Amino acid sequence: MNKHPLFIAFLCFAVATSACGRADSGKKTITYSRVVDLSHVIDTNIPLWPGDPPVEFEVVADFATHGYYLRRFSIGEHSATHMNASNSFVEGGRGIDAYPPESLVVPAVVIDIREKAAANPDYALTVEDVLDWERKHGRIPKGSVVILFTGWQYKWSDPKAFMGLDAEGGLHFPGFEGTTARFLFEERGVAGLGTDTHGLDPGQDTTFATNVEVARRNGIALECLTNLDQLPPTGATLVLGILRLKNGSGTPLSVMAFVP
Repeated sequence: MNKHPLFIAFLCFAVATSACGRADSGKKTITYSRVVDLSHVIDTNIPLWPGDPPVEFEVVADFATHGYYLRRFSIGEHSATHMNASNSFVEGGRGIDAYPPESLVVPAVVIDIREKAAANPDYALTVEDVLDWERKHGRIPKGSVVILFTGWQYKWSDPKAFMGLDAEGGLHFPGFEGTTARFLFEERGVAGLGTDTHGLDPGQDTTFATNVEVARRNGIALECLTNLDQLPPTGATLVLGILRLKNGSGTPLSVMAFVP
């Protein structure tokens, strides 16, 4: 190797220039102090949307007979902590297997409406609620997933309370107003929405206005999240572990939050 001082100086300059180029080439970093799991444990007693298939487990191999342990399981695509795909609410929309991996790492914003939801289980987040939140925490960053913290995560162990079933079979839980969802996409450029209830839409909205808004944009739709009390209003990054089910309308989901 040439050890002439001018050659070495040139080599160091070239390496430094190359490194700077890489640093400016779109690299992203996640700085965090802790990781929070936002997914519920799946068992046979979890709350289910009316009419959805039950969660089932069957042992197909055990140590005594086979020398190892294995189960088969069955679960609906929209059960437990899950993500909805566009084709669930828009005919011909994107299946869950078609979401690119880079779309599954997203910054999170958390809007806490627990007091309003406790007073009115049918509460729907308004645009004014969003603007109030922004006055305290700043403008919602483009590309974020906006998560609604309703307090429903604490009802998970009581399926009837979680779904808010009334005597006529109606559902009662809070969610996003459809016009608010449209505002968030069109005026704030968000990547998607999430909630700790079983639906982005309030339980009484049978038009699924918010889910349709998300689906039309191939956005992120997260439902049945938990541990939202451990997230800050801004700054966390979500990593969404989907199952790439061919043409799936959704998938049970592992959601990890990296908290600064």
